[in-house]
Amino acid sequence: MLRTLARTIALLAVMAATAPAQAPQTQVPCEQVASIGAATMAADGTITLQVHSLPPGPIGHAMLQYPPTHAQYQDILKHLGGLTPGASKPVPPWC
Repeated sequence: MLRTLARTIALLAVMAATAPAQAPQTQVPCEQVASIGAATMAADGTITLQVHSLPPGPIGHAMLQYPPTHAQYQDILKHLGGLTPGASKPVPPWC
């Protein structure tokens, strides 16, 4: 698992666990979720992920940026199934 993304997801989980009680929601299995956000690639190759947590619980949002020199850049690019400068696509969940 990617360390930065794992920390972000853990933080979102803590936020959900400590939030005030809300109406009950049904948890959807990760494998049935098509997307947890959007990925875009800038002209310089930097990948920006705008992701959110999954229900139940409150939704947390995060924006993560990976320049081509980032140690996890290739892992992110592979997880997305490739991306080209100027393009955007959905981010599949890490199940």
